[in-house]
Amino acid sequence: MRVVVFGFQTWGHRTLRAIMDSSHEVVLAVTHPVGNSAYEQMWADSVEDLARGAGIPVHVTKRPDAALIALIDDLDPDIIVANNWRTLLPPEVYDRPRRGTLNIHDSLLPAYAGFSPLIWALINGETHVGVTAHLMDERLDTGPIIAQQSIAVGPTDRTVDLFHRTVDVIEPLVVHALDLLERGEAVPVAQNPANASYFHKRTERDSRIDWTWPADAIERLVRAQSDPYPNAFTHFRGQRVRVIEASVSSGRYGGTPGRVTVEEGDGVAVVAGPDAWRGRNRAVLLRTLRLDDGTEVSARALIGDSGAYLD
Repeated sequence: MRVVVFGFQTWGHRTLRAIMDSSHEVVLAVTHPVGNSAYEQMWADSVEDLARGAGIPVHVTKRPDAALIALIDDLDPDIIVANNWRTLLPPEVYDRPRRGTLNIHDSLLPAYAGFSPLIWALINGETHVGVTAHLMDERLDTGPIIAQQSIAVGPTDRTVDLFHRTVDVIEPLVVHALDLLERGEAVPVAQNPANASYFHKRTERDSRIDWTWPADAIERLVRAQSDPYPNAFTHFRGQRVRVIEASVSSGRYGGTPGRVTVEEGDGVAVVAGPDAWRGRNRAVLLRTLRLDDGTEVSARALIGDSGAYLD
């Protein structure tokens, strides 16, 4: 099939590479200009460079414009394949090819539609994440599913670990879905709205620790925001500190969420949970912290059993 690829960063790069190495023909690569956000500096393999190196025409834009629509009409593709396209694709684009648009999303849809699905899934303690290939419709990440691959989440996994495992699934999944569609063997499965969830883009505020969360959820937030992602953080006596390593306490601690209590093992116990006043909750054991200047220090050395409140 003749394919137009819409993609950005490593997700789009892997998608383009898969189709280039398949029996299908890439007739155009569409990608975004590179921005300055922290998330765009990670996993930044270039769709544009890969396409130009292979002699594939490239169109760089923030969002579809009249020139792009005219170009698609001239190229007459069978299908569009999109992965990590970061602005709305209107129906005059996604419905233009004969077979519509196949979108690749890094979650097990219908759950975790939207943005940063791996981070949110890890925070929520999901046992599996994955990648879904689905046909695009008028809503974000809601169209019928063509193929899907599940990946187990381990008890100490970080988002970076899940990224590498899911990104490796993209290439075989994309080619499998395209082959099914070309042969007329695809069986689109409608998504069940009762199982759907949608998550917004993450900003700095989403990395700030809320000490009213249960300790296990905070520990997962720390792993979800581990390097190279912007780290989970809190404030100690007016100074922002990033949490690099944390765990759940053995003992149970009561009081006010965010209160530094005592040292336990090689960490410092901080009260957590919405009902912490009952004294039945596990605490968060802070171990390694990072200051704004990049210095890493042990929680015992920085905050000890100071009795301070973290916020």
